[in-house]
Amino acid sequence: MSEIPRVAFFPDSYLEVNGAAMTCRRLVEYARRNGFPYLCVHAGPDPGVTIDGSVSHLQLKRSPISFKLDEELAYDPLFQRHANRVLRQLVEFKPDVIHITGLNDVSIIGSYLAWKLDLPILGSWHTNIHEFAASRIVRTLRFLPSGFVNSLAGFAERKIMQGSILYYKMPKVILSPNQELVDELGRRTKRVSRLMGRGVDTEVFSPAKRTVNDGVIRLGFVGRLRAEKNVRSLIEIEKALLESGRTNIKMLIVGEGNEREYLEQNLKNAEFTGFISGDALAEAYANMDIFLFPSETDAFGNVTQEAHASGVPAIVSDKGGPKFIVREGETGFVAKTLEDYITYASMLYDNPDKLAEMKRLSRESAMSNSWDSIFEGVYDGYREAIRLHKDSAKPEANA
Repeated sequence: MSEIPRVAFFPDSYLEVNGAAMTCRRLVEYARRNGFPYLCVHAGPDPGVTIDGSVSHLQLKRSPISFKLDEELAYDPLFQRHANRVLRQLVEFKPDVIHITGLNDVSIIGSYLAWKLDLPILGSWHTNIHEFAASRIVRTLRFLPSGFVNSLAGFAERKIMQGSILYYKMPKVILSPNQELVDELGRRTKRVSRLMGRGVDTEVFSPAKRTVNDGVIRLGFVGRLRAEKNVRSLIEIEKALLESGRTNIKMLIVGEGNEREYLEQNLKNAEFTGFISGDALAEAYANMDIFLFPSETDAFGNVTQEAHASGVPAIVSDKGGPKFIVREGETGFVAKTLEDYITYASMLYDNPDKLAEMKRLSRESAMSNSWDSIFEGVYDGYREAIRLHKDSAKPEANA
């Protein structure tokens, strides 16, 4: 094996619009930019092989019976029909290690072929699918008795997590986006468990992109407008601020989803941008004064770092990954209840000097996060997975 391992990557989300897909695309770009040999196998509408420098892409089409897991992300029960096509590509590419990303149609092919070819596996955890599913059940079945719904959601969350743990016992090394998951997965899988944070582009996201200076306090949200993001709490936060006499506010809502109509009907003073990217997204972040992210299911929360890079302090949930990004009282606050969101937002509204200081500290915090250093850690994980696989293959010397 060369010092730079040859990697075959099977991301469950790649062309979609979400934080996990963005991270996967950045990892592939890191390999391309450094000339590292990399094969990326992912789902998409245009099947075939494309070459981009040192990176090969094998795009595979999902079947018509695929069903949606999210706005764009789907699962194809027939995706395994591509196994022989992928196998031929792997034999040609000759990977040293397989990188899978979750319990999904794409990565299942990767894990199966890794077993078939006796290749080491590294797994990275990107989405808390157990919490995601439980939240969706609670929101979808809210018309039923709460005791029954909560029991059903809890059962689904436990079973999905149990299945995920079994799946993540296949890799030699597991990478997770926050320390809570690192500890939990390491304990339950007995595998090497490491932290894989996420970086932020501080040139794209910057306070310099701000275009408003009208004195209005803008409270922003960026993400999918869906139940699992807990977006309806934004209505209650706005209502409490207005009723307390803090009326010089505007809600800036960036994203799309099936909760948008409900939010449009119930928020009193809000601007909805829909899905935006690039300069428009950077401008939207920079025009915010306080970032509200009530999601309780995010494993990391890229949007919180993007807000920080834009000089915007964040108020986030005490559940999930974003709480590990925020420095309490410096770059934002961690809220345990809806009342906490209201209390912290009110405090920042009433204290412009404190808000200005937290904006400065938020930007400084983001400046210290480099994508390259994170992906160097991923490559260290590849090397460790290869070493552990070789050690486990040695004859009874280790017994």
